[in-house]
Amino acid sequence: MRFEQQQRLRIYMSEQAKYGHRPLYEHLVDEARSHGIAGATVFKGVLSFGMSGKVHTAKILELSPDLPVVIDLIDSPDMIASFLPLLETLVTDGRADARVTLEEVLSAVVGRPTA
Repeated sequence: MRFEQQQRLRIYMSEQAKYGHRPLYEHLVDEARSHGIAGATVFKGVLSFGMSGKVHTAKILELSPDLPVVIDLIDSPDMIASFLPLLETLVTDGRADARVTLEEVLSAVVGRPTA
């Protein structure tokens, strides 16, 4: 297995954040794909709180319509850097709040031949 130095861009936001009439996380994934980012995954949280301290939960008795989503993008440092201005524009235009982290990771593709 051959690992390569990559970056993981992680975006935390509300599932209620919109871009037009569409969920912002869906739009971000589509834009990442169009931009040529190697991969993206959206995770839906079951419990969270942010700077306001308000707890959002998926418990039946406390059902929140505003659960967190986390979007992970992994690619080369150059590709991630070129995507950051677009990410900032989309979040700002969508009038959303997001927390963004950037980490160095080692990544390997397993299970398919490499060219």
